Amino acid sequence: MRLDRIRIVLVNTTHPGNIGATARAMANMGLDRLYLVAPQTFPSGEATVRAAGADHLLERATVCESLDDAVADCGLVIGTTARQRSVGWVEFSPKAVMAKVRERVLTDQIAFVFGQEASGLTNSELERCQYHVRIPVEEGFASINLAASVMIMVYELKKTFEPDAHKTELVSDQERLATSSEVQGFYKHLEDMLIETGFLKTPSQKLLRKVKRIFSRTPLREDEVNILRGILTSIQCYCRKD
Repeated sequence: MRLDRIRIVLVNTTHPGNIGATARAMANMGLDRLYLVAPQTFPSGEATVRAAGADHLLERATVCESLDDAVADCGLVIGTTARQRSVGWVEFSPKAVMAKVRERVLTDQIAFVFGQEASGLTNSELERCQYHVRIPVEEGFASINLAASVMIMVYELKKTFEPDAHKTELVSDQERLATSSEVQGFYKHLEDMLIETGFLKTPSQKLLRKVKRIFSRTPLREDEVNILRGILTSIQCYCRKD
C-alpha cells in the first residue's frame, strides 16, 4: 500500500485530546503509523475518547524521546507550520508538496511532522526537515488546531494516492535518499571539520544554519552523503599530517 511508508509525527503534544483526534483523522484517510515525541500525557482516557474508535492507532503508536529518534530511518521529512518564519526556507502548500511525496513513496520512509500546539515546530526542529509546508490561513488569525492541521495533510495524501488519482505509474527505480540519521551525522561531521580546520573559531548556530541550508535545498541521496563524508575525512586527514 502506498501510504504504509508514511508516518505522522507529533512533537511535544500538550493536550491528549489532540492525539486522539489525530488518530481519528488518520484512520479516516487510511494512515496508521503514529509517532509521538515526548507527549505531555500519554496514554490518556481523553485521547481514547477523542479517537472515536481509532484507539487501535493509539495502542500501536510509537513513543520517542526526540524528533531525531522518530525520523531516524526516514529519507524524506516534511515539517508543517501555520506562520511565516524569518528564516528564508522554501515553503510549499499542502497540495504542492504531494508531488515531492509521490516521487519518493516507493523508495523511502516519509514523515510529516507537527509541532506543539502553542508554538509549533522550533527552527531547530524545522532544520531536520527537507521540505516545509505552510498551511494558508487568515493573516489576522493564524492559529489552527493541531488535529485540524493533520486532517488537512492526510486528506491531501488520500487524494494523491487514490487509485484513480493519476494515470501515470509511480517510479520505483530511484536511488534511496539518505535517512535523517545519516544526514544529521553528515552535518555533525561537517561542523567538526569546520572547527578543526579553523573556519569556525567557535560553534556558531547562525552560520551553521546557513551552511545546512546549502545542502538541504534538495534531499541528499545515500551515496551523496557517503561521498561528502569521504571528502570531509580526506580533508581532515590532510590537515592532521601537519
